[in-house]
Amino acid sequence: MSEKLKIITTEDGSHSLYHEGLQETYHSFHGAYRESIHVFMIYGLDSWLAKNPAKYPIRIFEVGFGTGLNAWLTLVWAEQNQIPVLYHTIEPFPLEKELYSQLNYIEHDHGIWHFHKYFEALHQAPWNEGEPVSEYFNFKKDKTTLEEAQLYPSDVVFFDAFAPSKQPELWTKEILGKVTDSMRPGGLFTTYSAKGQLRRDLKELGLEVEVVPGPPGKKEMTRAWKSSKP
Repeated sequence: MSEKLKIITTEDGSHSLYHEGLQETYHSFHGAYRESIHVFMIYGLDSWLAKNPAKYPIRIFEVGFGTGLNAWLTLVWAEQNQIPVLYHTIEPFPLEKELYSQLNYIEHDHGIWHFHKYFEALHQAPWNEGEPVSEYFNFKKDKTTLEEAQLYPSDVVFFDAFAPSKQPELWTKEILGKVTDSMRPGGLFTTYSAKGQLRRDLKELGLEVEVVPGPPGKKEMTRAWKSSKP
């Protein structure tokens, strides 16, 4: 897969990857780092924690390990807040070291540079096995597709698949139902997508859907909550 990927620099100076086969980037051109912080930290983890200030550990499921940026930022978040996180991610096409070792995330934010060693640790962690990567971050990555993945109960879902126009099979109501069924009561689903069909499907699956401000370059995104009643 590496021959179809090339490193690009987004508007905030952070790297992303361009998939030549799909003609799609892994992150927003307007800033990979800013997008991940906005969509998954601010409107994901921080939002869930505001409603559940003493409910630990936090169980997170990520669709698309990709460059590892979301997982690494979550690890940093867990260590800075001293909140235990159980993180499960899937990725059918892992990056080779020649690619992920060139990504500049650890240099992008000097305030968290001292967490740099964990970025490579996440990529080097064995597939299909769970293990602690740091004091507050337990990590499991499965080399599989969403269709085939075994899902565990989750409090927060980072739905970071390629766009519906590029990977429509991952955005069907059936697949979304598989994900939302695995969410625990009160769980949060966050994604960069603002598609109307996505919102309608999530509502039909019983979630309370919110239209919230999007990351730089995008007016809106989608966040949804599962009922707190079992």
